[in-house]
Amino acid sequence: MDNQFNAGLWRLADPKISITSLAAMTVGAAPVAGHPDFSWPWLAVMGLAMFCMEVAKNAWGDVYDYDSGTDLAVQPEDRTNFSGGKRVLVDELLSRRQTWGIAFGFGAVGIALGALMVLLREPGLFWLGTTGLVLGWSYHGPPLQLAYRGLGELDVVLCYGPLVALSTGMLMSHSVSSDVFWLSLPLGIFIAAFLWVNEFPDFHADRSAGKYNLVARLGKHRASRLLPVIYLAGFGLLLVYPLLGGLPKPVWLGFSALPSALLAQYWTWHEPDTFHRNRPVQPLTLLTFVLYAAGVGVGAVLGY
Repeated sequence: MDNQFNAGLWRLADPKISITSLAAMTVGAAPVAGHPDFSWPWLAVMGLAMFCMEVAKNAWGDVYDYDSGTDLAVQPEDRTNFSGGKRVLVDELLSRRQTWGIAFGFGAVGIALGALMVLLREPGLFWLGTTGLVLGWSYHGPPLQLAYRGLGELDVVLCYGPLVALSTGMLMSHSVSSDVFWLSLPLGIFIAAFLWVNEFPDFHADRSAGKYNLVARLGKHRASRLLPVIYLAGFGLLLVYPLLGGLPKPVWLGFSALPSALLAQYWTWHEPDTFHRNRPVQPLTLLTFVLYAAGVGVGAVLGY
């Protein structure tokens, strides 16, 4: 029983779940790295808070996707390491009570750390943090259940783009940085592209369970044609920022993410029904937003 619980907890708390949050924190922290109040200990506190909230979000998301039937309907040949949920209930690693316990426990720690940052470091974080908490819950949770209504992708753009990045920048500099906001938009778009391709393997399961995300609504073929548009929007923003004079040109290091994005688009375009079975499209889209965050992070530090 203990081994099952530990395996289930590890699925929910695997450190790689924090990659999206860490990418957003990088984009939020780099432009204000030279601020006299920049604090590595407080940045670590935020990182721990985000990790706890990621675990909580995975836990409650698994319950709602199990109850809707979508995780149960994913066929073995369509399961991947990036989609289909954490499957702690489907694989009977955790009970519903244990899963909710993990959700509430880690969520409580994350909220407590957030309160600590608000009370002892930056009161202005309250509204950003509250908005992020509501949107994070609402991705799976009632009453909105945005992932089931075709609004989950926009939720991801907002949460993993401006909200986390602006919160990080505010925690480090006590102010809202417009540069952080503009750099966070492409990141949110690229993380939404990662979600986009993760919705392809779950397409039939999602439709059967009434989880009508945008890929389930559009169909795989049309959704594959929109992936290049999504990436064009993100890289287009990155291109024009320095040209308009608002950001230093070294942030163009974010274009180091372009090759992985192009390859992911190519395979998704040509194999929309099966790419998840024999092509590393999902890892490539993850690599894309990581390389973007690292590139613009280094570029921001060099350029300011």
